[in-house]
Amino acid sequence: MKEPFERAVSTHGATVLRVCRAALGSGPDADDAWSETFLAALRAWPDLAEDVNVEAWLVRVAQRKAIDIIRGRQRRPTPTENIPEAADLHSAAPDRAGVWDAVALLPDRQRLAIAYHYIGGLPHTETAELLGSTPDAVRRAAADGMKALRRTYIDADDQRGHEKP
Repeated sequence: MKEPFERAVSTHGATVLRVCRAALGSGPDADDAWSETFLAALRAWPDLAEDVNVEAWLVRVAQRKAIDIIRGRQRRPTPTENIPEAADLHSAAPDRAGVWDAVALLPDRQRLAIAYHYIGGLPHTETAELLGSTPDAVRRAAADGMKALRRTYIDADDQRGHEKP
């Protein structure tokens, strides 16, 4: 028997939010994607098959909502008086609390592979389907993204005088 929708929200809501934040960065866009995910899920809930993996299904819905928001960002101009200088990604050492910002700076493929596989818990085969890629390419993108994140934090620790583990 399918679980009540409210239980699905409380059980899987945190995972969906982590996926949204990994794909969109922390902030209102991730919150909007989370809300849109559960609104769409509520509409589809009565017709959902009994044997579906609810968490994987919600992660897929969240992925599609994140793509919608990313596409929307690309269509909207951002007014500004002054053109900002390009940020030097190596000038300030990130802290451990800024991990979402570091994930957001990764290239799209790496960021999404990490979001869907490590945060969303999807296997590489399902992640590859979502990204329109192969499992090997997704595995490589996820590994490269994790390597970049480790390098960012190891370099930050070195700059603060900490020893490498």
